Amino acid sequence: MRVEHIRFVAAIGIAAVALCSSFGSPASAEESKTAPAGKAADSSMVLKGSEEGTVFKSLTIEGEDRVRIEFERPSLSIDLDPLTAPGLDWESTNAVLGRCDIDFLSPLVALSAVERSPYLARPWLESFATGDIVRFRPALTDVERWRLTIADSRSRTIAEFEGKGSPPKELGWNGRATDGNPMPPGLTYSYVVEAYDRAGNKRNFVGKGFEIPSYELDTAKELVLLFSGQGLSEAPSSRRSDEALPPPLLLDAASRINQAGRPDGVIRVAVTARSYKEADALAKRIGASIEPLVLGDPSRIQYAADVQPDAPAGGTVAIRVAR
Repeated sequence: MRVEHIRFVAAIGIAAVALCSSFGSPASAEESKTAPAGKAADSSMVLKGSEEGTVFKSLTIEGEDRVRIEFERPSLSIDLDPLTAPGLDWESTNAVLGRCDIDFLSPLVALSAVERSPYLARPWLESFATGDIVRFRPALTDVERWRLTIADSRSRTIAEFEGKGSPPKELGWNGRATDGNPMPPGLTYSYVVEAYDRAGNKRNFVGKGFEIPSYELDTAKELVLLFSGQGLSEAPSSRRSDEALPPPLLLDAASRINQAGRPDGVIRVAVTARSYKEADALAKRIGASIEPLVLGDPSRIQYAADVQPDAPAGGTVAIRVAR
């Protein structure tokens, strides 16, 4: 630290002394001339520091002390590694929560004694088929080649199987059309088996009409649950008379949705019926039934209504859950 300078307002002080000397009384001038050598000067002509002003008889001089101090500050450098600093050690969430005495488990166990969790899994419900949902058993022998054709209610071909030699004893179909789209339950489907002998003669065997049951398609991108609206008419069984439960089909659907993946994935309830009013009402009914049963924000449930004149009675439903 160093003192740069200490100064008064020098110009004002010098002018004040000059004025005081010029306009002082004659007696004062004579006294100054006749003052004996070695005698101290008049103290009234001295500017005093650390004062706001000094009075010289008939003239007042004002000024102030000005001091400026300059010093250099040392550079601040913090060499701190949060991974190795004391008190900042990384720990798991369980270790942090374990430091306190808060018991998170006991209240939950006590509540489960009087109130059942709405997110309870129900593995005993098997409302949705998986894998091959329809199986065909063509009893054919001594044929050169064969073809099995599946058609929908409009007689449109949706899937085919063919091969050489005798067909296998059992053929399974997973419900997907040739283009990969799942076929809706509730409609009546049919199949025909064509058999060719070595001479090229063809024989057709028409099978009985059948319906697709409620089934599940599980892919890497989404979970698809397909069922008919008529399947919601089955009443659930409950031990408590005052407890209203959704149909078992929706209970099973909610259980599968909770196990499908992340709780923030979009749930799209798409209903196809013969009128928009019927489709919209069924979609909202299903959404209201599964809303308290599925994890996450209820706003992730979306609705879609489609109208087709040849839709099955009661409509058909497809619930898609994004992974």
